[in-house]
Amino acid sequence: MPRSLWLLVIGMAINVTGASFLWPLNTIYIHDILGKSLSVAGLVLMVNAGASVIGNLIGGFLFDKIGGYRSILLGISITIIALIGMTINHTWNFYIIFLTIIGFGSGIVFPSMYAMAGSVWKEGGRKAFNAMYVSQNLGVAVGAALGGLVAGIRFDYIFLANTITYAIFLIIALFGYRHIQANPIVQTSVLDQKGKLKDHTKLYALLTICIGYLLCWMGYVQWQTTIATHTQSLGILLTQYSILWTINGALIVLAQPVISFIVKRYTKTLKTQINVGLVIFIISFAVVGVAEQYTAFVVAMIIMTIGEMFVWPAVPTVANDLAPKGREGFYQGIVNSTATGGRMLGPLMGGLLVDFYGMGMLFGILMVLMLVAIFTTTIYDRKLKVESNAVKSLTKSAS
Repeated sequence: MPRSLWLLVIGMAINVTGASFLWPLNTIYIHDILGKSLSVAGLVLMVNAGASVIGNLIGGFLFDKIGGYRSILLGISITIIALIGMTINHTWNFYIIFLTIIGFGSGIVFPSMYAMAGSVWKEGGRKAFNAMYVSQNLGVAVGAALGGLVAGIRFDYIFLANTITYAIFLIIALFGYRHIQANPIVQTSVLDQKGKLKDHTKLYALLTICIGYLLCWMGYVQWQTTIATHTQSLGILLTQYSILWTINGALIVLAQPVISFIVKRYTKTLKTQINVGLVIFIISFAVVGVAEQYTAFVVAMIIMTIGEMFVWPAVPTVANDLAPKGREGFYQGIVNSTATGGRMLGPLMGGLLVDFYGMGMLFGILMVLMLVAIFTTTIYDRKLKVESNAVKSLTKSAS
């Protein structure tokens, strides 16, 4: 990998390590410590994720306009100010305000990081995005493990730990990303083209696959919200729950050679890779739906982790392949906004389903959503193939 990509990978790992002190424990903090219902917790996380969606779109736009370095520093600055405020005062009203600002600031950072990764190692293709994905999950493993230990000592300390880690990320970005040449040179959009707006087809293809991506995240986020509180009701310790995320992150890092072999040997296309992951997601929800012992949750987490290793790196790669030159940031912003949208809608949906119908109904709905995601993934490139075949036919006729 290029040196500049290594700097992005290290920065992403530290960024997510800091965030992972807090996000797996958000619902537990709101529900168990602040005494709010799961529905209210879901609404708060929805507001946080909604702010992140806006940040994702703005971050992608800013990458295309002012470059990744300035965009990332802006996002970090906004986030760190809110983190300092949350460390000082994390009572109910202030917690909501600062959590929303954190969502917005961190949302600006992610599309720029991914767009920069794709720009500095274009020939790497999927490998660049997979490296960023692995670094994220290394951060999840370390942050979740440390977060559980810190919360076990005193919950308030996780806010301080998050702030300190993000300050380290700021230093790396400030001095490490300044000279990374990843800014798009030529801006293109559908408005710049004459004749048929070909990019509309690519944009529609991205939006179609992102529907399934949204549903995936609505299911995945249940592990951080409804499943988190479900484990507490079964008497599973907070430190044990945090270990589940450590297992998740560690497996993603350690199992890369195996997943890479399977992808190269058996899943020849990104579409196949995503659909395999979605089937594995369904199996994981079936297992966790009947889990009552901690070991069953461990098994379900391992299965889910295998599924996400197929899905999560593939969708940004699809976006990078579809993006016209100069619109990489915008397309990555759409992908990150979709993931954040899933994190926004998932907690509210899960909280309402559990409050009114119970955990069993929730897991049944999640498996249906994964089936819908398989459908959208299967059809997303249908129009692109039709256009490609048409172009080939015209070329043959002309020759």
